[in-house]
Amino acid sequence: MEEATFECDLIRAILKRVWTTRSTASDALDSEVGVGTSRKNRPTSANGNALKLTCELLRVFITEAVQRAAAIAETEGVSQIEAAHLESILPQLLLDF
Repeated sequence: MEEATFECDLIRAILKRVWTTRSTASDALDSEVGVGTSRKNRPTSANGNALKLTCELLRVFITEAVQRAAAIAETEGVSQIEAAHLESILPQLLLDF
């Protein structure tokens, strides 16, 4: 049975939006300072393999976060994961990844 993963089109759209937002903010900052004249405006993109790898990394990251939060909830005797459980595992999870 194949594990569910994120749709590559969704991840591509999210990354494209972030790149566009950062590019726009960077261009505005550069124009204020007058530094952006020599910089080429090339669109940022990711090839198919990089996108698939990003989707898999997100799947593994979120799966691990849910498993760790579930373990914390279980030790507290709670049957549902809450935001506090995710907050408690997040620092170590980020260090591990």
